[in-house]
Amino acid sequence: MIRVLIVDDQMMVREGFSVLLGAMPDIEVVGEAVDGREAVAQAAVLRPDVVLMDIRMPELNGIEATREIVAADPDAKVLVLTTFDLDEYVYQALRAGASGFLLKDASARQLAEGVRVVAAGEALLAPTVTKRLITEFAKAAETPRMPALAQFGELTERETEVLVLIAQGLSNAEIADRLVVAESTIKTHVSRILVKLGLRDRTQAAVFAYEARLVQVGG
Repeated sequence: MIRVLIVDDQMMVREGFSVLLGAMPDIEVVGEAVDGREAVAQAAVLRPDVVLMDIRMPELNGIEATREIVAADPDAKVLVLTTFDLDEYVYQALRAGASGFLLKDASARQLAEGVRVVAAGEALLAPTVTKRLITEFAKAAETPRMPALAQFGELTERETEVLVLIAQGLSNAEIADRLVVAESTIKTHVSRILVKLGLRDRTQAAVFAYEARLVQVGG
């Protein structure tokens, strides 16, 4: 069972998501929180597999709550929920450690699949809205991050190639098809990339690629 904590300051939203996810045979809603501060406390006690996190909340917003949850538990998976596909705060949430994001009007199937993808350790980057969001906010960065440039030199040519494809939203299977290698080989490359760059998941790897200008903005 995938254990989920739902965080939103609107009761109807929490109840709606709870009903939708609770109907899934492989998902269990273990708790709800009304703001970021309660989310941090609940996550520490419940240790959910996935935290569904609203961004705009009182007391402590979703960005800061995500940062605190991930800092306390590096294995925590946070799936950000937003009303707008170009919400300016989503990019900040991804940098804070979120594993991806979904729109609040997502269908029950999309919501459940998003939870499963994140719980499995994958990043929810495939949707075009996510790629567009990362691209738009990468434009705002005036210069590449210096630490990123220094770390980039540690990657092999093939690892750099895989990193670029991750940033373009491809799954391990799709990357394997593109490079004509086994999917297990790609999984090994991804693991090495994360270790060498000091990143926690594929989402941060994609953000890294954009900030280091490994991926052409708008391309």
